Amino acid sequence: MKEIIDIVAAYDIAVKENKKTALATVVLVEGSAYRKAGARMLITEDGQLTGAISGGCLEGDALRKARMVILQQEPLLVTYDTMDDDDAKLGVGLGCNGIIHILIEPVHHGQINPITLLKAVIASNGYSVLVTIFSIEQRKGPQPGSCLYLGSDHMIQNGSASLPYKNNLLVDAQNVLDNQYSVITAYQGYTAFIELVKPLISLVVIGAGNDAIPLTKIATVLGWDIMVIDGRPNYASAERFPSIKKLIVAKPETVLDNVKVNEWTAFVLMTHNYNYEIALLKELLPLHTPYIGVLGPRKKLERMLNELEEKGTMITEQNLEAIHGPVGLDIGSETSEEIALSIVSEIKAVFSKRNGRSLKHKTTVIHSA
Repeated sequence: MKEIIDIVAAYDIAVKENKKTALATVVLVEGSAYRKAGARMLITEDGQLTGAISGGCLEGDALRKARMVILQQEPLLVTYDTMDDDDAKLGVGLGCNGIIHILIEPVHHGQINPITLLKAVIASNGYSVLVTIFSIEQRKGPQPGSCLYLGSDHMIQNGSASLPYKNNLLVDAQNVLDNQYSVITAYQGYTAFIELVKPLISLVVIGAGNDAIPLTKIATVLGWDIMVIDGRPNYASAERFPSIKKLIVAKPETVLDNVKVNEWTAFVLMTHNYNYEIALLKELLPLHTPYIGVLGPRKKLERMLNELEEKGTMITEQNLEAIHGPVGLDIGSETSEEIALSIVSEIKAVFSKRNGRSLKHKTTVIHSA
């Protein structure tokens, strides 16, 4: 999602500067590659790049082809075979042992275009679907490209009205939205990348002490939606958190008045104030939020949970699964920056449904749909 946000921002700047642009999208990966399908890069006519379609090996050649697309104003499907010696001679040998198909589309300002669909994704409050149609068989024929956005409450079409397989496409897009899993589907000589786009993680940091500062900085780099809440106005200040737009001063019982909790909301309790945190934990448990991180030793968390149960708060297995205390992955953290890294890593692992283990022990593919 952060890449999409950056691309849209770069496009808006390009429009103001009267620059033509093209959008490159990885639409299909066969075998192994640095980026999976859904990776994007915006290219301006003067060579500015936003986003990435590889680890840096494909960008130079893609830039040259994007300039041709901008000049001719026609989409182009480009295929890189990272096992092919010819591609290696061109300087794009990645050693990834895969075939990467990239669709490069001109962006026509003033009408529904690929960026229009990306803006709809950003505005969405939940999961959304993007559909990109291309043809490997008929490379010199029409490449429909980014043609559909589907969200929970509305749909935007870009040229898909003339497609003979439109009805089937809409059914498949709805299935992706319902099942929350991207797919590649074939239609009458064309292939559709029906992509599920997940919402941003919303990080609610409870506590504005010095150790919260590196946590918010790392989360900012990832593009997460961040809110910092503390009961002390001299701590939750713009001077201490200049990049955070959502700074709230609140007592525990009013914290949730300021937060819209959904399945992508993560709370981290790090006030170093036992009474504040136990009062807030009492408010959070009935909501069954997906992630609650509690800074401090295990005994502190056990004490809080015992006290809450003794006073009548029901603590379910779902609650215990969502609570992470001590918070963070075990990476040997000592400093506040290292602890922040371990916390962000754990949150990312939880929302990605991964275990946080080293990739060297993974026996299946790294990237899945």
